This record gives sequence, structure tokens and C-alpha cells, in this order.
Amino acid sequence: MATLIDLAESPVRELNQALHSPGGVEAWRVVNPRGAHAVACGIREDLAVDVEGHVGYYCAGMNQLATVTVHGNAGTGVAENMMSGVVRVRGNASQSAGATGHGGLLVIDGDASARCGISMKGVDIVVGGDVGHMSAFMGQAGRLVVCGDAGDALGDSLYEARIYVRGTVKSLGADCVEKEMRPEHLSELGELLKAAERDEDPGEFRRYGSARALYHFKVDNSASY
Repeated sequence: MATLIDLAESPVRELNQALHSPGGVEAWRVVNPRGAHAVACGIREDLAVDVEGHVGYYCAGMNQLATVTVHGNAGTGVAENMMSGVVRVRGNASQSAGATGHGGLLVIDGDASARCGISMKGVDIVVGGDVGHMSAFMGQAGRLVVCGDAGDALGDSLYEARIYVRGTVKSLGADCVEKEMRPEHLSELGELLKAAERDEDPGEFRRYGSARALYHFKVDNSASY
């Protein structure tokens, strides 16, 4: 049975302290979050944390190993700088979801706002709905999967992160181009969708990546540097 913490009675600091030193408790249930910020941040244990309601900024930030599920919407920076584990938002997420994430899997069942996956460094992000403008901006590594549509400037200044989009893309950012969907990419995407508990057909997606022109020195252009 999960250990219950009611944020109507206990402060977020007390919750996070308990999750940082769980004392053998592996399952936690958090009720009445009421938009609180920094819920379930900095966990470094293999825990299951269910948050029943909406959360504010930076929920599950810096996550390691834990599985954190938000049964509601999440504010700015959910799973920011996560290292491993799984963070799932059953509703929508505000801007900068998964920002600077190094690893693990972030799943957003609904829509994500602007700058989803900004400066991602190895995290995998699967969004069931749409993403806003400047998503995967300066994405360095990892995969962003969008089952809906993408806004303006997708993948602007992209390094080596991969982007898969099922719907339409309003516009591509600087140095981001559409690329061939080869068998290995279909296989990779299929595994990501399965991990996110999605049933979309990988064949319905298009792949985008870096043209490798923005950050790669070319001697022919030396006079421009």
C-alpha cells in the first residue's frame, strides 16, 4: 500500500524530504497538490510516486530512477534536468517540459507548450498531443516524439537530437531539416511509442534532424568566421 501525503496538511518541503530518505517505502501517493511548485523534485531512489491533481513549476525536476505520475496538468519545467526514470503527465504540460534532460523518459499524454525539450541532452520525450513553438531548441541528444502537430521553429539550432512528428509542422527552425525515415528509425520510434504506452503507427511519422551546417566548420567558409 502506498504511503499517503496530503499537501493540504504537509508542506512540499516535508514531502521532498521524505522522498529523499524513503526508509524502505517504495510507493507514495500525494493528494491535494493544488498547483504547488517543485513537487517530487530531486528523487534519487527507485520509487513510484503518484500525484493526484495539478502541479506548478518544476515538478519531478532532477529525477533519477523514480517513476513519477502526475494525474493532472503540470506547470513550467516539468522533469527539468531529469537524469533517468520515468515522468508521466496525464494531462497537459506548460512550457519547457523536459528542459536540459540528460536521460530517462518523459511522457505527456496531452499537449505541451513552447520550448518542449529545450536543450535536451539525452532525454526521450513523447507527447501525445501538440507541442508549441521552439520545441527541441538547441537539442543536443535524445529523441522528441510528437503525436500531434508542432509549432513554429521546430528544432531551431539543433545538434544531434532526433525529432519525430506525426502531424503538421508549422515551420522548421534554423538548420533543422526533414530526413529520410529508414528502417532503424521506424524500429526506434516503435520502441519509444511502446514505452510511452501509445498505439500510433510509426509509419505515419516524419523524421527531422540537424542539417549539420550551423555548428560545423567548413574551410570554404573560413572568411565568414
